[in-house]
Amino acid sequence: MKPRTFRRHFRESFKNMRRNGWMTFAAVSAVTVTLLLTGVFLVIMLNLNKIGTDIENDVEVRVHVKLTASESDRERLKKQIESLPEIESISFSSKEEELQNLIKDMGSDFSLFEQNNPLYDVFIVKTARPQDTPEVARKIEQIEYTEKAVYGEEKVENLFNFMKTARNVGIVLVAGLLFTAMFLISNTIKITIFARRKEIEIMKLVGATNGFIRWPFLLEGLWIGMLGSIVPIAAIAAGYYYTEQAIAARLSSHFIEFIGFLPLVLPVTVLLLVIAVFIGIWGSFISVRRFMNV
Repeated sequence: MKPRTFRRHFRESFKNMRRNGWMTFAAVSAVTVTLLLTGVFLVIMLNLNKIGTDIENDVEVRVHVKLTASESDRERLKKQIESLPEIESISFSSKEEELQNLIKDMGSDFSLFEQNNPLYDVFIVKTARPQDTPEVARKIEQIEYTEKAVYGEEKVENLFNFMKTARNVGIVLVAGLLFTAMFLISNTIKITIFARRKEIEIMKLVGATNGFIRWPFLLEGLWIGMLGSIVPIAAIAAGYYYTEQAIAARLSSHFIEFIGFLPLVLPVTVLLLVIAVFIGIWGSFISVRRFMNV
């Protein structure tokens, strides 16, 4: 395509938008509303996924060593645990350290047990994949000198099941919302082009090629998508910034962290812009094609 022809298409796309102001406004509004809903839901789902992943990564197996085990027996037990392929890290906490932690958490009344410590030496085991925790705990319990392997069995398995379901539901909802956005926006663009079908027919009758007719409409769809993405991107960025500032400090005491402002807003901005531009161009392309055969 010659530069002069492209400049003509560029100018024509803006002229068409000005001449059909209300239809352009309707198309931009459809893009704005659907992208705003999509963006807000996407931000929520990304943060819920991060919180769930953080909780999963905190899951650990506490291996209680038998009271009769000697130091060499503990080392043998440690090596056998380390040999399991699922293990990411292992650390040791003596019964004295366990008692001090208990006193710190529960109060000085438990200092009475310092004379006769009833607690176990403990190996704290983390798996590379949190979902492997139940299986690893069962394997460790079969190893000699293991008294028991504790990981909060029922709560952990319920957590894993809940997070798996939540992620699957989230993927389905985001996909459904994106499909709905594409449907609504493309149909709105189709209406704007349908109102100008006579213009397309006249251009065909005077010998204009399909590409010559199509390019201004494709550029128009591009501008509609970009204009419609401005408000959602700005609203989500501003809303997330103030929400994170207001809530993050309160939740930090509960060991819950949101995704940082820039690590979340930048990819969401790019994603929304790409979706808006793609839907605008795609909607225009599909709509114009219907009126090409005169």
